[in-house]
Amino acid sequence: MQSMDMRGLSPAPVTAFTRDGEVDHKANAKLAKWLVSMEGVKSLVILGHAGEGTFLTEEERLALIHTYVEAVDGAVPIIAGITGEGTKVAAEEARKCKAAGATGALVYPNHGWLRFGFQKGAPQDRYKAIWQESGLQCILFQYPDATKASYDLDTQLAIATQEGVVATKNGVRNMKRWYVEIPELKKANPKLQVLSCHDEWLLPTMFDVDGLLVGYGNIAPELLIDLIKAGKAQDYPEARKIFERLLPVTRAVYHRGSHMEGTVALKLGLVHRGILDHATIREPLKNLGEKAEAEIFAAFDAAGIGRVDQLLAAE
Repeated sequence: MQSMDMRGLSPAPVTAFTRDGEVDHKANAKLAKWLVSMEGVKSLVILGHAGEGTFLTEEERLALIHTYVEAVDGAVPIIAGITGEGTKVAAEEARKCKAAGATGALVYPNHGWLRFGFQKGAPQDRYKAIWQESGLQCILFQYPDATKASYDLDTQLAIATQEGVVATKNGVRNMKRWYVEIPELKKANPKLQVLSCHDEWLLPTMFDVDGLLVGYGNIAPELLIDLIKAGKAQDYPEARKIFERLLPVTRAVYHRGSHMEGTVALKLGLVHRGILDHATIREPLKNLGEKAEAEIFAAFDAAGIGRVDQLLAAE
């Protein structure tokens, strides 16, 4: 198996809707083509939290995979979020995503585990079933330490060394665990690609990773690509400079009352950049209001992140 190369930026695109709430395939294709036009974008990860994946019907999800596969035309792999409850259900979901054209699977934990925790061995079986049923290359998804679906080190090591697992998206948000567990994962599987998803405070993780898998990649991919380069070069002053430039946007988008609000803020950011015409969302997400919209737009201006059409014109 030739593993997906995720050593760079893997944005997790939002899902664009029409104003009446249907999936807007033309707008989604536009977003996909813009993102993959940038050197350093290695994959697109759709149907996750940022993409409102669990708010779509199965038919909509599979149609969106087709749209993305056609839009990128082989430039990068399309990775689908696999969110179904139950191991059999998730494996069947993955099989259908593979048939629709996906190459990889970002494997979400069973949602019941968020509340009740997981039984030993169950996460490993989930990944094994998805790989065996679909052949999708799997990404180990490490949830925040504050949840009961955050895997202990033994569970991570077991998953990371299974056939078909090529990367880990780590969002543990506990640096004590990060500094202990990431080296152990690398030791157990030197080929495992380590991806940070700490959108709200990327800087501390930038020097230990192969890349980023973040919703943030929607709105400032150019700067995040530069941030990855600085991290890989161990150039802290340059990474700090980029981080500080991004900080107004980070605060406006991710330092909000709920991380779920970040999805709405991402869409507003894409409107400000000229990629989307409007920021239509689906329930249970709620609009942030005019005050928040003005704050987000002002943050982009403060960071000097302009409209895409203006940037293209300047070139």
